[in-house]
Amino acid sequence: MSDLPPWPILEYDPDPRAILEPSPPLPAAPVPRRAVLCFFQEVLEQLQACKRLRVIGQLKSEIGPNPLYLLEGEAEPVLVLHPGVGAPLAAGFLEEVIALGVRKVMVCGGCGALTPEITAGHVIVITAAVRDEGTSYHYLPPAREVVADPQAVAALVATLEHHRVPYRLGKTWTTDGLYRETPGRRARRVAEGCLVVEMEAAALMAVARFRGVPLGQVVYGGDLVIPEGWDEREWYLRASDRERLFWLTVEAVRRL
Repeated sequence: MSDLPPWPILEYDPDPRAILEPSPPLPAAPVPRRAVLCFFQEVLEQLQACKRLRVIGQLKSEIGPNPLYLLEGEAEPVLVLHPGVGAPLAAGFLEEVIALGVRKVMVCGGCGALTPEITAGHVIVITAAVRDEGTSYHYLPPAREVVADPQAVAALVATLEHHRVPYRLGKTWTTDGLYRETPGRRARRVAEGCLVVEMEAAALMAVARFRGVPLGQVVYGGDLVIPEGWDEREWYLRASDRERLFWLTVEAVRRL
């Protein structure tokens, strides 16, 4: 036992076989090869009510069913779902849609801004994530960061520039401890180049890389996380920004 790392989280095992493999129930319709993971629940509900999204199946967890939607249109159909909140659940749902046949993924959501320069609604294309959560260490060897898929980043950038949407490329701090974002930890993350903070990006990128699936993520600036105090900035009320970001993400996954 002396050859074990000092902490269990560093015991990376590259064995591709697991005791439990993802095997979700098959939806009622063929699953597209492209998917958008959207953190905006109200956007999904509104689009379903307008019959832009059609429920074709569901994933399950202890909090209940999670619908799988089909976005149909003139272009290639896209699978759409909410990835849940937090790295473990989001990673599990991503695993399950990959098992269903998804091969290209884009993610859209919100984030906390680590500096006032990231204003509410400011769009950030994530280029890398600091792995301050636990899930990614089960998919990739220990490292400080995981880098985003360059083709996915390029597809997001091309889409935003096509529509003349201002954006920044930047690094995120992925953490499991939303109530442990201390001034000291925040200062260290800013010093290493993090613009924003959230709870899932590192895990999603790690799962995607482990499974050989390109994945990109775009977020918009939400609450402000600075030593002077937390400012909600009513970030969750920006309905038009959230729906627009969803449609931009759909276009980006079709570019990928």
